[in-house]
Amino acid sequence: MPYADRTKLAALFAKEVETFKAKHPGSFTRHQKALGPMMGGVPMSWMAKWPGGYPVYVAHAKGSRFTDVDGIEYVDFCLGDTGAMVGHSPDASVAAIAKQLAQGITFMLPTDDATVAAATLAERFGVPKWQFTLTATDANRHILRYARHVTGRSKILVHDYCYHGTVDETFANLDDNGNTVSRQNNIGPQVDPAETTIVVPFNDLDAAERAFATGDVAAALIEPAMTNIGIVLPEPGYLEGLRELATKYGVILIHDETHTLSEGVGGMTARRHLHPDAVVLGKTIGAGIPAGAFGMSEELTKRVSDSIHLEHIDVGGVGGTLAGNALSMAAVAATLTQVLTPEAFERMEALCDVWTTDVQAIIDEYNVPWQVSQLGCRSEYSFRETAPRTGREAADADDFELQQFLHLHALNRGILMTPFHNMALMSPAHTIEDVKRHTEHFREAVVALFA
Repeated sequence: MPYADRTKLAALFAKEVETFKAKHPGSFTRHQKALGPMMGGVPMSWMAKWPGGYPVYVAHAKGSRFTDVDGIEYVDFCLGDTGAMVGHSPDASVAAIAKQLAQGITFMLPTDDATVAAATLAERFGVPKWQFTLTATDANRHILRYARHVTGRSKILVHDYCYHGTVDETFANLDDNGNTVSRQNNIGPQVDPAETTIVVPFNDLDAAERAFATGDVAAALIEPAMTNIGIVLPEPGYLEGLRELATKYGVILIHDETHTLSEGVGGMTARRHLHPDAVVLGKTIGAGIPAGAFGMSEELTKRVSDSIHLEHIDVGGVGGTLAGNALSMAAVAATLTQVLTPEAFERMEALCDVWTTDVQAIIDEYNVPWQVSQLGCRSEYSFRETAPRTGREAADADDFELQQFLHLHALNRGILMTPFHNMALMSPAHTIEDVKRHTEHFREAVVALFA
């Protein structure tokens, strides 16, 4: 365990639980009522993972903050786990959404907003042809189908401890012998992932080449930096080397930039001058209105278009009745062009620089064996002395009980962190005062644990 004194940790956590329950009677009452009709008392199972015994109920949210039903205001660094990276209900997005609500929500027909959204993404990511979905998970599923279709190959390559939404093929790990196995706690896998997937460690070009050389790999689905097991940054030359190997072996290279969009308007793809065959986005591009997207190179688009007959285009497992609906497209067009601007990203990253510097300074001051990594406007600390270079290294440093204590400590001081790891995200609405509130909490928590 990264933190040795489990007795002290348990006592600290119990004290925070008592404080939480005393401050949140309104949320407790609502949770008790919700236990009747919903499994776990929540509409989506992950919502049960918040510390304290039950989730907080939100009364109102705007910008970087929200107020709960008990009247407590919070600085939100979770932002719907990136779904609200633009901040809660940005004015430009809300105006476009409200206008479209009055004009019609969904038609299964295109709108001008879809063209604006696609053209904006093409310019920013350098990938010219785009399609829209309701989630990044859908986008990943669709582009994987296309990759298998045009290559005639059956397997995909993913990184050990990756996350790409609820895509069946990606719930796979490496065992101690280097074999692809089902990820622990994978719920109801359709097939053994070894039949569909080859897993390799992040930052390991030799492993990637061995996988590609089998001739079975249709696509490599990667985050350019891993983000859902802590932040694992690419070593110099890794992403460029992966591009070269994918070209050499005829593998479709897909960048899932759903989280790594934090590096700027064109994500890591644009900022680091990368050249994938496809890009996937989701979550925040619609300001919280369900929307996802995938873009393809001209070459890949032609291979797909030339191999699919119009008569059968609606029965191949790609698309969806509500995908590209008018409301989503209005939200995406306005959010991309008026909220997620280059100027906004500059401010967001500058604030994240301060967050990272403050956290690292406290770690150094108290000689805590942790470290902090940053990816644009996203930053996260991990319970290890050096930055992880693989997903396994990041996973081995995890400590659920320690994480729960830190999250509840923050929550009791008016700060919301992502419940699954120690990540903070900056929106265009965050301020230096928001960042300094986190600094105060983090110092107090570290003192309680280590001083």
